Amino acid sequence: MQGHQRFALTLAVVLLASCRSERPHTAPVPLAPTDTTVQGTVVGDDRTAMEAAVDGGSAVTYPLDRSAATQLDGGPVVNPNAPESYVVKRGDTLWGIAKMFLRDPWYWPEIWQVNQQIHNPHLIYPGDTLRLVYIDGKPHLVLTPGSLERGGAAHVSPRVRSQPLEAAITTIPYEAIAAFMSKPTVLSKEQIKGAPYVFATRDDHIALGAGDTIYARGFAAPAEVGARYNVIRIGDPLIDPDDHQVLAYDGIFTASARVTRLGDPTTLTMTDSNRETELGDKLFLSSLDVPLDFIPSPPKVKIDGRIMAVSDGVTIIGQYQVVVINRGSRDGLAPGNVLAVLEVGGVERDTVNHGYLGGMSRLFAPHIRLPDERTGTFMVFKTFDRMSFGLIMEAKNIIHVTDRVVNP
Repeated sequence: MQGHQRFALTLAVVLLASCRSERPHTAPVPLAPTDTTVQGTVVGDDRTAMEAAVDGGSAVTYPLDRSAATQLDGGPVVNPNAPESYVVKRGDTLWGIAKMFLRDPWYWPEIWQVNQQIHNPHLIYPGDTLRLVYIDGKPHLVLTPGSLERGGAAHVSPRVRSQPLEAAITTIPYEAIAAFMSKPTVLSKEQIKGAPYVFATRDDHIALGAGDTIYARGFAAPAEVGARYNVIRIGDPLIDPDDHQVLAYDGIFTASARVTRLGDPTTLTMTDSNRETELGDKLFLSSLDVPLDFIPSPPKVKIDGRIMAVSDGVTIIGQYQVVVINRGSRDGLAPGNVLAVLEVGGVERDTVNHGYLGGMSRLFAPHIRLPDERTGTFMVFKTFDRMSFGLIMEAKNIIHVTDRVVNP
């Protein structure tokens, strides 16, 4: 019996070895699903990407803890709470989505996997799915279109669309800059030079109100009947803190008016009045004329400028407020460029080691300049020759006029 048992055991070992040698090798498990029909996971239910990023702890804090995120070969830092996939929803912005995936949203172009089959690969729509994958060890975001609006392949499911197709998401909140651009509180020389102006009033009225008539000239392009304009008074000049030259002027909203008759002059009817309108006041369309499909990115050149003004004349600047800086297109800035905001360090006298010698020695204590401290992040949305308009995207502390803006 023992001989038979040894023979059976030997035969079993041989058969097992044969089975193991013929078994095919299993392919390594990918780090992300490759099925392009995967629709992703909605993060935080009704939360937008920006809300999810903030709730997930990825809001900017300075100094940043680099150990809390994934650093890959000196490239973009992936947030530790970044989802594997995300379904874009209404109310999202490109900045918010980038913030959800990355510690520094301006590195978005380095991880965005461009799909050449999509008409405009930089546009993202509600319903699209973004998936975080790793290619050669580096993070990439790939997109699965969620509707036929793009003209490319789409994942079709048996459901009834009860709402019209959504517009592409913008890079920054539309509402945050629409009011500023339609009722500008800061006017560049270029804007003033190209804007039409109030030429006369009907019956020489001085105090104008709703229903009164004004006449305007200087339209660069023919006006359209029904177009609405805001009347803006040119105020005090804004001075460049570096070279003390005039770069812009305050804009003061006085009234709104609608075009009722074309010609030279063009006739407009006042729809409301905030203060007295005067001859020479400028007209600006009440609709937004700034493209918002740019991509967040760091400047290609070294930038070191200052905040010159803030919308509405407030003294304390916070998130989503429009500010004006003294650097523009001639300095290498373009819409979408991201800059760090630094509070300029003050000067303190070092009297600590002089106190024991008495009061007289303190007079000779050295003056020590404290280092600049980062207080926020700024994104350019419109440039002129020597100045730019931008939005404070993130603010850790109070931001002031004259604070520095530098490369992030």
